[in-house]
Amino acid sequence: MLMFAVYFGAGVRFFDQVEPLPFTFTSLFPEAGTFTFVMILSMAAMGMYQQDSRRDIKETLFRLMPSMALGFGLMTLAFYLLPDLYLGRGILGLVMLVALPGILLTRAGFFKWSSLGLLESQAIVLGIGGKAREFVDQAGSDPAYRRLKIIGFVPLPDEELQVPSSAVLPQMTSLMSLVNQYGAGEIVIAIQERRGGCFPIQDLLECKLNGIKVTDSAAFFERERGQIRVNSLYPSWLVFGGGFDQSPLRSAIKGVFDIAASGVLLAATLPIMLITALCILLEDGAPIFYRQERVGKGGKTFMVLKFRSMRKDAEKGGNPQWATADDPRVTRVGKIIRKLRIDELPQIFNVLNGDMSFVGPRPERPYFVDRLCTEVPFYNVRHSVKPGITGWAQVRYKYGASVQDAIEKLQYDLYYVKNHSLFLDIIILIDTIEVVVLGKGGR
Repeated sequence: MLMFAVYFGAGVRFFDQVEPLPFTFTSLFPEAGTFTFVMILSMAAMGMYQQDSRRDIKETLFRLMPSMALGFGLMTLAFYLLPDLYLGRGILGLVMLVALPGILLTRAGFFKWSSLGLLESQAIVLGIGGKAREFVDQAGSDPAYRRLKIIGFVPLPDEELQVPSSAVLPQMTSLMSLVNQYGAGEIVIAIQERRGGCFPIQDLLECKLNGIKVTDSAAFFERERGQIRVNSLYPSWLVFGGGFDQSPLRSAIKGVFDIAASGVLLAATLPIMLITALCILLEDGAPIFYRQERVGKGGKTFMVLKFRSMRKDAEKGGNPQWATADDPRVTRVGKIIRKLRIDELPQIFNVLNGDMSFVGPRPERPYFVDRLCTEVPFYNVRHSVKPGITGWAQVRYKYGASVQDAIEKLQYDLYYVKNHSLFLDIIILIDTIEVVVLGKGGR
C-alpha cells in the first residue's frame, strides 16, 4: 500500500502534463522504497505493530496520525541528506493523503479477516493443574491473546483440577484420537511431574510422528508471550536449551552497537540534558546528578548516573524503597523528566564507560537484589549480561514497584538474556520511542 501511494501520488501530480511523465516505474523505485521503510519505522515507533494494541480503527487512527507526522519529518530529512531522493513537497503531500486512508482501509480489512479465525491455530493442553491454569489466566487478562485457541485440557492421574471443569476434554483411548476429533495442530505439555507411569510418552510420540507439534509450556510462553515463565523453569532446561549466546563475536557486535547508539543519542539529546540540568538547579539547587549503587554483569556493583528527580532527603531514613505512584518525594521537574525518561539520559556515560549496555535488563540496587534473589528463582540469571538503559521488560511491562512486578519483569529479562541479538536490540529501541512519546510506565 505504501509503495502504491508513492506511484499513485506522483501519477496524480503529473496527470495533466502533456509531456511524458518525468519518471518511470524503475526510476521511482528508490523513492518508493525509502518512503515505505521510513513509514514502517515510524508506525513501529508509535506501537502500531505491538501485539497488545487494540484492533479498531479509532486506536489505529490515534497512532497513525503521529506516525504520519514523524514519517513526513524523516522524509524531509532524507531529502536534505540525499538530494537524489527528492520527490517534491507537492508529491509528498499527495502521497501522505493517499497513504492515510490506504493504511486505514488495509487495517480494517485485516481486522475483519483475522476476526474470522481462519488461520487461528488450535491446541490441546496436557494437564489440569497449576501450570495449566496459567493458560486460562492469560486468556482472561490479555485481550490480545487470541492467536491460538485452546480447545481444552486433558486430565492426568493424581492432578488437582485447577481449570474450569467445562474445559476438560472427555477421556478417550489416545491423544491421537482427541487430536483427530477436534482438529488440533499442537499439544502443549503443562504438567509439573513428568516421571512415573502416568506421563503418556508413547501417545505424545505417536502425535509427533503424525505431524502434530508437541511443545513444552516454557517454550510455548517464550514463543507466544516473549517471556520465560519462572514457574515453568528447571535448571536442566537452562543448561541444555538453546540460546544464551555469550560468544566473543556477539559481545563485540553489541559493544560496537552500544558505542554507536550512545554517541548518536548523546549528540541528539545534549540540548535537552543542558536544559534539564538548568531546571533542576533553579528548582531545588545542586546536586544536579544522582549517583546510586547498582548491580551489573556478574554481580559487580557500579555507580549509575541519573538526573536527580527527587528531593535531596528522599531516603533520609536510610532504607531503600520502591517508587510509588504520585510519589511525594518527586520534585516538579522530576515528575516531567521521569515521565519522559529524561532522567535516564546521563546513563549514556555509564554505557561509554563500559558499566552498562544500551539495551539490557535494568540494573537494580543491591538491597533489592539480595531480597529478590532469595524470593525469586533464577533471578541472578539476568546478571549474566550487562544491564541496559532500556530493555525488553521496559517496553513490554509497566513500571515495577513490588516483588510481584519484579517476577513479571524477570520473565521478560530471561527471554532477552536467552534470545538477545542485534535485531532484538533494534526492535527494543524502536519500541522505546513509543514508551517515551506516549509516557508509558513512567512513575
